[in-house]
Amino acid sequence: MLASRVKRRLKARCLMPQLDFSVFPSQLFWLVICFMTMLFIMSRFIIPKTAEMINLRRAKIDADLEQAEEIKKHVEETLEKYKKSLAEATAKANISLQKTRDELNETVARKQEEISLRMKSEMEENEKKIDEAKDRAMKKVEEAAADLAIDVLEKLGFSGIKAKDAKNALDLVKREQL
Repeated sequence: MLASRVKRRLKARCLMPQLDFSVFPSQLFWLVICFMTMLFIMSRFIIPKTAEMINLRRAKIDADLEQAEEIKKHVEETLEKYKKSLAEATAKANISLQKTRDELNETVARKQEEISLRMKSEMEENEKKIDEAKDRAMKKVEEAAADLAIDVLEKLGFSGIKAKDAKNALDLVKREQL
């Protein structure tokens, strides 16, 4: 029986050594030693450095977020100042534009009034000149008509007609036509 046990053990060792129960206590001992050593190294060296890096990153991110918030507030304040300045400038420009528009309208109205008065006086003056020229022309026409009437009457055989009589006759004809 001993021989069969030894054979089985040899057979079992050759086939799957990890299932050999005779080496389990030794393996468990080294497992615990290695685990404890790794746990000690991790807890004393690696985890604190990792935690420190995480804390540094968190602090940097928080600082960057605070700085970004400050910049955002500054930009918003600057934007508000810009909008306020723009609104003031627009209001001033509109006031100035309205003032200029009013001045131009006043100037245009004044110039139009001046031109209108000047044209009216020139028209009246020209009408007077036309009336005077018309009167002079009518007098010349009347004189020429009187002379023509005297010449016609003399050719018809009526002599001794005075220019004043011919003029009175023409005035009488003119009145009858009106």
